[in-house]
Amino acid sequence: MRQTRRRSLAMPQQTVVVMRAHKRREQAACLAAGKQWNDERLVFPTETDELRSALNVRRNFRSLLKEAGFETPKDWTPRELRTSFVSVLSDHGIPIEVISRLVGHNGSGTTERVYRKQLRPVIAEGAEAMDEIFGDDDDATEEISQAGD
Repeated sequence: MRQTRRRSLAMPQQTVVVMRAHKRREQAACLAAGKQWNDERLVFPTETDELRSALNVRRNFRSLLKEAGFETPKDWTPRELRTSFVSVLSDHGIPIEVISRLVGHNGSGTTERVYRKQLRPVIAEGAEAMDEIFGDDDDATEEISQAGD
């Protein structure tokens, strides 16, 4: 049996707001169904208040993708969320070592090799750096354009 490591992560404030609203809706639904609320309940149970299986999660995920207008929801898995998380943080300048710890990797190799996808082409970074160093003089660009005519 695989042992699960537990670690604590701080939640973004936006997530806290969404989760509190979710809890209020769940409490109201529980009351409406004549059940007693218990804070030990699952956060996202099945319709029968049981633990979701991997199949349940994939099915719900793909249903949400379909609602959002994705053309081929069956081609997506919840694992894509992990890749997106890593890629967005990386593109935002968060060091890969920090991201690795957030996703539970022992080192940054797997995080970088498997999960990090460049959202902006790396080649643009060089051009942006050169513009920053030498300026992006619009007059010079216009002169070069006219010389080519």
